[in-house]
Amino acid sequence: MKERLAVGLLQADLVWQAPEDNRALLADVLAESALGLDLALLPETFTTGFTQAAEAFAEPAEGPTLAWMAEQAAAHQLTLAGSYLVEEEGCYYNRLVWMPPNGDYATYDKRHLFSMAGEHTVFTAGAERKVFTCHGWRCCPMICYDLRFPVWSRSRQDYDLLFYVANWPEARARHWQRLLPARAIENQAFVAGVNRVGMDGEGFSYAGDSQILDPLGDSIAENEGGETVLRAELSAFQLARLRDKFPVLEDADEFQLKL
Repeated sequence: MKERLAVGLLQADLVWQAPEDNRALLADVLAESALGLDLALLPETFTTGFTQAAEAFAEPAEGPTLAWMAEQAAAHQLTLAGSYLVEEEGCYYNRLVWMPPNGDYATYDKRHLFSMAGEHTVFTAGAERKVFTCHGWRCCPMICYDLRFPVWSRSRQDYDLLFYVANWPEARARHWQRLLPARAIENQAFVAGVNRVGMDGEGFSYAGDSQILDPLGDSIAENEGGETVLRAELSAFQLARLRDKFPVLEDADEFQLKL
């Protein structure tokens, strides 16, 4: 396990329903900011904004955005992760792709679909919680609304970094700001949350509020407002020391989810 994992959050003002424009925008941000990063996180539905127009914008499982992610990860020698709309075998998914520099990618499909926006009527929910690895760090991906469901995010002592990619509206920003530290504290893990900024095509405003928190729930990188890249180095020593001195997870309840 690498002693320090350099993580960057790309807090972007996404162009509504414009995949090519968003890929170009984020490529420019990476070109300016990727140096030294091990892991770069993009917002939820980073090619379109949070749209339900899956029929118009969902891509094949191995479509242009997957190719773009592979190209960017290889060019900058980092792991890149973010979600976009995918169609596979007649079903639509809000799918996070985890793309390491060698192109050997993995995926996580959003489990908790936001019914108040009708997401559940368009997309198929994911059925499997995932953990990926970056330089020996075990990383558990989640997407936006998943943050409200702590059992799904619950550590089984199987991850070191829990991260959320989001389009979380400004109207509920206080919930985002409070739930992210709670997840860090209860799971004794680093937590990263990347959110977009600006206004989408439905008139919803996004304040960003992206942040990276240590396992005590304290912020080590906070939103600076507007479009920005937040960076932090996560310490394996800090994580191991906390878990050794205060082994809360040893007393956790055992459970199995029924999906």
